[in-house]
Amino acid sequence: MKKVLLLVCAVLFSFGTYAQIETPQPSPSQKIEQTVGLTDITLEYSRPAMRDRTIFGGLVPYGKMWRTGANKNTTITFNKPIMIDGTELKPGSYAIYTKPNKENWEVYFYSDANNWGTPQKWDESKVAAMATAQVYPMPMDIQSFTMTFDDVTHDSANLGMLWENTYASVPIKVMTDKEVSASIDRVMNGPSANDYYASAVYYLEADKDINQAKTWIDKAINMAKEPAFWQYRQQSLIYAKAGDKEGAIKAAKKSMELAKKAGNDDYIALNEKSLKEWGAM
Repeated sequence: MKKVLLLVCAVLFSFGTYAQIETPQPSPSQKIEQTVGLTDITLEYSRPAMRDRTIFGGLVPYGKMWRTGANKNTTITFNKPIMIDGTELKPGSYAIYTKPNKENWEVYFYSDANNWGTPQKWDESKVAAMATAQVYPMPMDIQSFTMTFDDVTHDSANLGMLWENTYASVPIKVMTDKEVSASIDRVMNGPSANDYYASAVYYLEADKDINQAKTWIDKAINMAKEPAFWQYRQQSLIYAKAGDKEGAIKAAKKSMELAKKAGNDDYIALNEKSLKEWGAM
């Protein structure tokens, strides 16, 4: 009986040792995902509260670098290039640091996004972009630090930062017009050589309309500046399946010629095998 009691006590002691009490974080984290035009933007930051403290000019001194939140540095991620005050930022993640002042804030997009708070040693070469944010007074106190995407349009949004009675914002511009214009031009100009090639090969492999595949592969070859040996190889196979042995042999010989120049033994062997089957060797 004593052994049983000792075992129970040991289990209870072990449970008590490893059990943890969960409490809310004083500065809870928030993640915002926003699409601006055709660009996806993700913002991750922590939200400290006022708690009867003076924030700007007090807890957050004027003229000093701030992590723009609490805990780990605030990060913003773009899946496409964007513009900050005339500077292009490549796709990727950036830390956001700010230097609040009474009239405006300096907002820094820092390429090293893995810091706890501000970097121990500031590296100016890692400043990918810097912008000046205008400051606007708020008619009421914002108790928790808040970041927003405001005034979202097809090609821009304002990154807003609110706390206490202050609102500051930085314009973000995206390349929507450039992307859409390129897409329109591409569609209006018709399919590319690669589109015709991919469609022809699919029709060949899926055993669909081989005459349509033949039309498409011819367009792909004619549109390409320098058709490659693998393209002529597919043309020969399509022609053969369509019953055009003469065209298949011509395409296979061209494929083999280019494969020899490229030093591709695999395609040389494939073409030799086909030419023998078609009685051309």
